[in-house]
Amino acid sequence: MTTPSESYSLLLALMAPLVGAVLVMLTGRRPNVREACSFTAAGVMFATVASLVKPVLAGEKLVCHLATILPGVSVTLRADCLSMVFALVASFLWIITVLYSLGYMRGLHEHAQTRFSACFALALFGAIGCAFADNLFTLYLFYEIVSITTYPLVAHHQDAEGYQGGRKYLVYLTTTAKGLVLPAMILIYVMCGTLDFSDNIRTGIFPNGTSRVLVTVVYVCLLLGFAKNGVMPFHNWLPGAMVAPTPVSALLHAVAVVKVGVFSTTRVMLFVFGVDTMDAFNLGIPTAYFVSFTILAASLIALSKDNLKARLAYSTVSQLSYIILGVALLTPAGIQGGIVHIANHAFAKITLFFCAGAIYVATHRKNISQMRGLGRVMPFTFAAFAVASLSMIGAPPVAGFITKWYLLVGAIDARQIGIIVVLLASTILNVAYFAPVVYQAYFGKLAAGDSHEGLKEASPALLAPLLISALISVVIGFYPDFFMSFIKGMFL
Repeated sequence: MTTPSESYSLLLALMAPLVGAVLVMLTGRRPNVREACSFTAAGVMFATVASLVKPVLAGEKLVCHLATILPGVSVTLRADCLSMVFALVASFLWIITVLYSLGYMRGLHEHAQTRFSACFALALFGAIGCAFADNLFTLYLFYEIVSITTYPLVAHHQDAEGYQGGRKYLVYLTTTAKGLVLPAMILIYVMCGTLDFSDNIRTGIFPNGTSRVLVTVVYVCLLLGFAKNGVMPFHNWLPGAMVAPTPVSALLHAVAVVKVGVFSTTRVMLFVFGVDTMDAFNLGIPTAYFVSFTILAASLIALSKDNLKARLAYSTVSQLSYIILGVALLTPAGIQGGIVHIANHAFAKITLFFCAGAIYVATHRKNISQMRGLGRVMPFTFAAFAVASLSMIGAPPVAGFITKWYLLVGAIDARQIGIIVVLLASTILNVAYFAPVVYQAYFGKLAAGDSHEGLKEASPALLAPLLISALISVVIGFYPDFFMSFIKGMFL
């Protein structure tokens, strides 16, 4: 790694969604101008993040120091290989989500669209801050910003169900962050004298001779405290947040919130503890088996859900733990498979939620049992759903296959037969809860008295984003090297 160099591009990427949120609020009475501001902010952020690809792949460490709080505690941004995976995915998906939100919110004549767009931009401000955090304090700061700014999105409908889901969301995420992450940060600062991330995924930041008990306690606090990662038992906020409009669900599951959770978890595992410390203190493999319960249990719950968004929500709970499991294997293949799933899951899951929203706008149907034969009148929507489902299952040639392949290789390298069994069992469960949706849509017979007369595909503003994200899932499946090049750069 070369000597850190100051880069104000990091600040520009951070400020783009913040300025965008302000402009959205100022132009709220002119909807077309308001949406143009959202598009512009999203485009600027993605272009800025994309400009960092070449120097990061060349081995440069780009930093931007904003403020010093205490010695060893600062608000500092940095771009490295891990941050680029999350930042590129989040910034690109924001662009197509803005287009989708335009079609969805206007199609249903939703209220408070200005507040919705502004909070959406602020959530991306928090997410990109987490992506580029150079230390645990900066990560925690922006993690909390994401929690606060997404509450109005979860409670958007302002009804009893919305407020209940919003309260659960806020209580779970703020309580775990303040009750577990904050004390862990204090202990780390006392033990290490700094909260800065290591530059080496092997060594971490703990000095030799650090108490094994204290390190283990801190690790458990951080694993559970970053509850946006959806690990059971702190996962109930996620299905409860499904009361929000579908673009918010897409934001929660693919672009920002849950990805902030798993990104924060993997960042801490690799750059605070490090592979060597986790291996020496036997933290990795027990973590892999711990999250395996979430993978299997959430999949079983998903099987029981007739509501499409609820099934997708529990699928997310399960799929997120693949990321943690891969890193916890502590093998190069496992780590690569876990981290690449940040991107692979994002494109597939946002496609699935986009499809769910398009189905609702076009038909006002939410339950899978109501979707028999819909594939014949909405062929493009359900084709995209089928492609994204294959990615979630891990079937070639879609992106999710890359994840499953590396995770299986990682489990073999770690000689963990139990993890191999978990991966195979979860794949069977993935098929069990995704395949019936597609089968019923294309081949299911209509119930007596049911009719699809007058139904058709949703508007192009809804259809185009889901087709784009589905296509990218296929492209990544054929050409995985782009994201893998960043992940392999972490081992240099």
